[in-house]
Amino acid sequence: MIELFLSRYVYLFVLALLAIGLYGVLAKQDLVKKLIGLVIFSTAIYIFYIEGSLQEGGTAPVLDERGTDPALYVDPLPHLLILTAIVVGVGVLGVGLALLVRIYRAHGSLDESVVAERLAGRFPTDTELEDDQAERNPVAGADTPDDAPGDTDGDGRGPA
Repeated sequence: MIELFLSRYVYLFVLALLAIGLYGVLAKQDLVKKLIGLVIFSTAIYIFYIEGSLQEGGTAPVLDERGTDPALYVDPLPHLLILTAIVVGVGVLGVGLALLVRIYRAHGSLDESVVAERLAGRFPTDTELEDDQAERNPVAGADTPDDAPGDTDGDGRGPA
């Protein structure tokens, strides 16, 4: 059993990175630490995917004068996919950092609870939205402040 774990130590490393990244995303209040946790988590996935594509005795798929057996070539597709994922991850990191700068400028803090508390008062609740909608679109035939006394046709000029 120990030999199995020692031969697959990379998977233990990947599990540790996954746990650290997940902990950073879920347990930390600082938004920068959450973003770092997300990067650590995605790095663990990259390592796991590359480790899964490993082939014992495999070589790079490059032709040389020795004429290597094509059966020994390592499949380059997983490496290309991970390279693409890394590029996308760097883009997500850049957008995340830009958003964090914007959040800091707007709220003066990167603490999740402080930002959430400051945002709570800025947006109307569902009840406030429904009340506002009812004020804008009165039910047909209901008296509104624009109606003159006895107005029956809704034109605001009084009786028809």
